[in-house]
Amino acid sequence: MSSMLMIFNHAPYDGSDVTWNALRLAGQLQVTGHTVRIFLMNDSVDLARDSNKKPLEYDQDLSQMLRDLIAKGVQVRVCGTCMARCGIHKNEPYFAGAEKSTMAALAEWTADSDKVLTF
Repeated sequence: MSSMLMIFNHAPYDGSDVTWNALRLAGQLQVTGHTVRIFLMNDSVDLARDSNKKPLEYDQDLSQMLRDLIAKGVQVRVCGTCMARCGIHKNEPYFAGAEKSTMAALAEWTADSDKVLTF
């Protein structure tokens, strides 16, 4: 099977289903035997923070979906620079399984992937 790199940019609860659909696709790709890696940058970094809570009007807990993917072996890296620059929860740490990372690591993953998808 092929390796997929999914780069997330959107805030988790931005009023659209972009992040939800990306997480659903990641899960389906993983279940069907593809290697899936996720890199969070820009405002999507809040997805990997314990302080990120599902708003009442949303029916899906996107951070829990990410935790579930991590538990199934999906590698998740999060932009280290974005930790202080992006998201509502600036400077708050990432939860276990979401590895603080770098642009150099993203470049390596990009070059090493069969397909790269951005959301």
